[in-house]
Amino acid sequence: MSTNDTPMKATMQAVVCHAPYDYRLETRDTPRAGPNELILKIVACGICASDCKCRSGAAMFWEGDDPWVKAPVAAGHEFFGEVVKLGEGAAEHFGLTLGDRAIAEQIVPCNSCRYCQTGHYWMCEVHNIHGFQRVVAEGGMAEYLKIGTTGRVHRIPDEVDDDDAAFIEPMSCAIHAVNRGDIQLDDVVVIAGAGAIGLGMVQIAHLKTPRKLIVIDMVDERLELARQFGADIVLNPARDDVEATVKAATDGYGCDVYIEATGVPAGVTQGLSLIRKLGRFVEFSVFGKETSVDWSIIGDRKELDVRGAHLAPYTYPIAIDLFARGRITSKGIVTHRLSLDDFEQGFELADSTDSIKVLLAP
Repeated sequence: MSTNDTPMKATMQAVVCHAPYDYRLETRDTPRAGPNELILKIVACGICASDCKCRSGAAMFWEGDDPWVKAPVAAGHEFFGEVVKLGEGAAEHFGLTLGDRAIAEQIVPCNSCRYCQTGHYWMCEVHNIHGFQRVVAEGGMAEYLKIGTTGRVHRIPDEVDDDDAAFIEPMSCAIHAVNRGDIQLDDVVVIAGAGAIGLGMVQIAHLKTPRKLIVIDMVDERLELARQFGADIVLNPARDDVEATVKAATDGYGCDVYIEATGVPAGVTQGLSLIRKLGRFVEFSVFGKETSVDWSIIGDRKELDVRGAHLAPYTYPIAIDLFARGRITSKGIVTHRLSLDDFEQGFELADSTDSIKVLLAP
């Protein structure tokens, strides 16, 4: 039973994933809110690099008899919206009221497995992610989205504008990855990859005030943004001698922290070369294919501390607060805003160097 009478259309438009390279704009039934559930009217949804890899058929999404993607499913996990329906008990359950702007974390935890039960909900064994699992975790490339009872939802204050609100999810991921690097005041930090989340990492790493912050990317326009966001040195491997520059900045030892955000195998092998002995290597990217390295570098030669970074546990409130206080921004990162009708153009842009962050707005 709904606790309100907010009018909603019986049907809605959504970008529905059926298979690799088979995404369609379709008319679907508008979801209804049950007890302790809410409905968001989506304001914007970003296209993530992982969305592009899924659309292009990356094995991690589609391999096996029971693939992780449960198609057909509405795509998209970088969304925010306005609360337009609250099921019975949902206002108290989520701490929200009608008209609030809100964002749900990308994972829909089961709250029952050993990881959820011990507070490690982002590693949930079931691992439903909005935009990839049918019914339980539909995505935000739609006019409306239902958030289930186990969804983790956060209110967005008025001080956060719409572009920044649409970038809360990527920035929250960036915060978690940077935190995994355990950056100290005397560290030299290298961030490889100045895409949307990489540029978020640059801003967060800059707030950590390391001794030197170095950013590597193949696109000069992105490097210029990185410099604006606090990078001390920016390097384009097509032009610059990356290893010589990093060694020169570190008395020949190599960087203390290397954060991999390129999504290509070369970003991993580059990092193993650039990082010093006993350094901290943070792996964030989603790869479209298997990456191989010489593991003796990690163990016998350098004794590295290799840390993964997955999703954005406990960092959404931090990102929202930093946006509200003007300490971080999506300005310059959000480059395109398109309608759902133009989703194909949006995916092509997002999968190219002609954009940084593409938003779809119903």
